[in-house]
Amino acid sequence: MALSVTVLFVILLHGYNTLASDPDSLQDFCLANTDSRTNSPCKNSSLATVEDFIFSGIKSSGKFGETGLASIPVNPNVFPGLNTLGMSIVRADLEVGGVNVPHYHPRATEIAVVLEGQVYSGFVDTQNRVFARVIEKGEVMVFPKGLVHFQMNVGDKPATILGSFNSQNPGLFRIPTAVFGCGIKGELLEKAFGLSGKDISKLRKKLHLC
Repeated sequence: MALSVTVLFVILLHGYNTLASDPDSLQDFCLANTDSRTNSPCKNSSLATVEDFIFSGIKSSGKFGETGLASIPVNPNVFPGLNTLGMSIVRADLEVGGVNVPHYHPRATEIAVVLEGQVYSGFVDTQNRVFARVIEKGEVMVFPKGLVHFQMNVGDKPATILGSFNSQNPGLFRIPTAVFGCGIKGELLEKAFGLSGKDISKLRKKLHLC
């Protein structure tokens, strides 16, 4: 009886782990098929070239936003060779004083390495404990899956970060946009944050949300 229970537990645990991450590939690779004339999700492997497995789009920074952040996500949509491999990356550049606002990725853990600069970097766990400090060139920080994290360039020169995810579609949930967007009633936000209706309107206008 004990042996049967143990076997059942292992089977259930394996099933949970399988569902908790991207599915394993059943072939060497699967380049997304863009030919609508066929039903196969994968491009014919005989048509693959080395260029399908090389991406050159992160040699330089992207376009900077108002927060001083420029990010270039690299996923199967722009890099076919990543399809079904269960991973993706992002290049993030921060101007001096620039911030990557509090956000989280619902489907992936992120490992971020600082390529240049000094970045105040951290995350908040489910007990509201903050784990943060300044990390410098060559240092790496991990952000556990689903936890809110943030980054700010505290150096005197631009900073560059390369982030890696254990999912080809990690998802992105920006806290300011989600909370102060037009979808939540202002009255609720006023009570939740102790702000006036005028304050909420100013925030939404500043963030270009409504």
